[in-house]
Amino acid sequence: MIEREVYDVEPWAVRERGLDLDLLGQSESVFALANGHIGLRGNLDEGEPFALPGSYLNAFYEVRPLPYAETAYGLPDAGQTIVNVTNGKVLRLLVDDEQFDIRYGDLLQHERVLDLRDGVLRREVHWRSPTGREVRVRSTRLVSFAHRSVGAISYEVEPLDRSLRIVLQSELVANEPVTERTGDPRAAAALRAPLISEHHAHHDLRANLIHRTRSSGLRMAAAMDHIVEGPEGTITGVESEPDLARMTISTELAPGKPLRVVKLLAYAWSSQRSAPSLRDQVDAACASARRVGWKGLFNEQRAYLDDFWEHADVELDGDAALQQAVRFAIFHSLQAGARAERRAIGAKGLTGTGYDGHSFWDMETFLLPLLTYTIPDAAADALRWRHSVIDLARERARVLGRDGAAFPWRTIRGQECSGYWPAGSAAFHINADIADAVRRYRLATGDEAFEHEAGVELLVETARLWRSLGHHDAAGTFRIEGITGPDEYSAICDNNVFTNLMAARNLVEAAEAAARHPDRAADLGVDEEEMAAWRDAAAKMAIPYDEELGIHPQADNFLHHRRWDFAHTTEDQYPLLMSYPYYELYRSQIVKQADLVHALWLCGDRFDEEQKARDFAYYESITVRDSSLSAAPQAVVAAEVGHVELAFDYFGETAFIDLRDLAGNTHDGLHIAALAGAWLVAVCGFGGMRDHTETPSFSPRLPSRLQRLAFRLMIRGRRLAVEIRPGEATYALLDGDEELLLTHHGEEITVVPGAPETRELPPIPRRRPPVQPPTREPRRRHVEA
Repeated sequence: MIEREVYDVEPWAVRERGLDLDLLGQSESVFALANGHIGLRGNLDEGEPFALPGSYLNAFYEVRPLPYAETAYGLPDAGQTIVNVTNGKVLRLLVDDEQFDIRYGDLLQHERVLDLRDGVLRREVHWRSPTGREVRVRSTRLVSFAHRSVGAISYEVEPLDRSLRIVLQSELVANEPVTERTGDPRAAAALRAPLISEHHAHHDLRANLIHRTRSSGLRMAAAMDHIVEGPEGTITGVESEPDLARMTISTELAPGKPLRVVKLLAYAWSSQRSAPSLRDQVDAACASARRVGWKGLFNEQRAYLDDFWEHADVELDGDAALQQAVRFAIFHSLQAGARAERRAIGAKGLTGTGYDGHSFWDMETFLLPLLTYTIPDAAADALRWRHSVIDLARERARVLGRDGAAFPWRTIRGQECSGYWPAGSAAFHINADIADAVRRYRLATGDEAFEHEAGVELLVETARLWRSLGHHDAAGTFRIEGITGPDEYSAICDNNVFTNLMAARNLVEAAEAAARHPDRAADLGVDEEEMAAWRDAAAKMAIPYDEELGIHPQADNFLHHRRWDFAHTTEDQYPLLMSYPYYELYRSQIVKQADLVHALWLCGDRFDEEQKARDFAYYESITVRDSSLSAAPQAVVAAEVGHVELAFDYFGETAFIDLRDLAGNTHDGLHIAALAGAWLVAVCGFGGMRDHTETPSFSPRLPSRLQRLAFRLMIRGRRLAVEIRPGEATYALLDGDEELLLTHHGEEITVVPGAPETRELPPIPRRRPPVQPPTREPRRRHVEA
């Protein structure tokens, strides 16, 4: 955890005024740039030093073996790992033959700024070489939202005290050496120099490299071009070899006479297209970027983000640091998925190699709500990716002996990659999470074409899985047994409440979608009998309840497990999975992350207010939050049941997960789900937004440490603005010419364009504060007056 303030507090930027090599890995993740297709870690321009060099293409992976001490039926035999592709960020500088390296000489100034409005990373360095030569270097880096395949760097070097000989080397580098983070030599070998050269070429100030992976057979191309502005006598040269292309500039500069270089980058990959085809694509992308130029790329980036923030900004009055953190979180959520375009969105986005670049339920449950209500096309593309791999999910279901489709717990391409069998073979709730994202997208957009094209099939095949996975007992109750719910400290349980409620919703939604689209239902072989079976299973779904305690067990028999001995658990033993065998965790009432509490939110229409309060209080006392996915759901439900100040503390935890490195692993990449969780807490927690029905509902509550909260949502093509102040909430339609029906704390309101509606906030229920396990309470968020 970062205990001190590393970044200045600003409303629209993250500024680092020095360079701490001990925090280099964290800053590389924080300053990463991406657009959902290309990801560039925030490595230094000169390439060294680094913690983790990183250039990524979404879904470009290598296959690696999955080791097992003992094999078993149904376990995947291969994994997929995101590849560090050809690095185009490198710009090496020599000053009078001295290599510019911040570890040598004197670093007189070093500042980096991630600009959330412009969508660029700026850097300014004042360096004195070991021989006393002083230069100032300024660079600005972007990954374009407007040009999906393009990145660019504007680089300027200027002598400060005397004329200097300057050499600048701009490179494309493949197969960079990286630290091996696996103990399995077979996996390490698969990822060591994973790219095989197929082509290299250079011409004028351009160069390109083409490679393919050894095992997965994917092919990628990278190209660079340059625009050079230097004094008379400046010379350039370009060369290439299998794993390196280099453009070299040599000149002599006088003080006040800088050398300016714009480096244009283009990336493309395919599993099917030829090397010449990819070569032509990146060359064309470079040509297009060169025509637009640096100014054009920059202006288009700003225009894209101006439009995005008009739809997605969350404004907070009363906590400047939290305001910055929330915008940082939204920005990186955008970078993870904006131009993913029918590819999976990984848990780390494209900011690092954590989780091998895999996508989990994080995508549908945490990130897609944000995308659905801000840039819905990106959400649709993510769901279309799920639809594109539905045949693999069907095949997986057959392996597991089930009907329908069993989507993978973790994957890049669509195959199951989890070697941990309680997840990869039993965490079936991901199928209902996908179905719920389909439902949410339809309600938010009214996109009937998407539902007809992809949504119906996703709902039908996931419903078929539940119908074949569960069974009716002698009393007629529909039971789903032997599965793993969201809580990873419980496994292979019966009738997990979260899973069963989400499955019931999945079954009902599938029947309704089939009824809305009878032609698609007929294509999929759905008949009235099957639809009736889905509805019957949903109506009779087992939902465990303990009458004596008046709460819901997380799953059957959960409340019979032993209570955890918190008194003899020290703070350094967390996370518990690093200190105790899973056997001890599985047989105890100990919760890693919100599970039953998450159900109180996502399936809140199945619980009354008092029931939610009792359930929340019980599970708050045994939830240890050893997962970054927990704080956001706990905050949302805490706000709903009246613990608004506790919700505010959890809000800070999820928003600062990476800016403060609260989990201690930001160096591996950002926690995209937790960052999206900051938006969820603002909108669904304090905004009280729910989308259980066709009519969106809001139950706003404002914590005392904020004077104002405002956010905007895209709902069926209309932009709704919600503003919450002490005692009141205002709803306004900012565009469109149709009215919008919504509810405010249960009261129906019709909002008309140009006529905001303001309503009072009811009193917040007064309840006894819940108690967290010792040392596991969220850090109190202190706000300076």
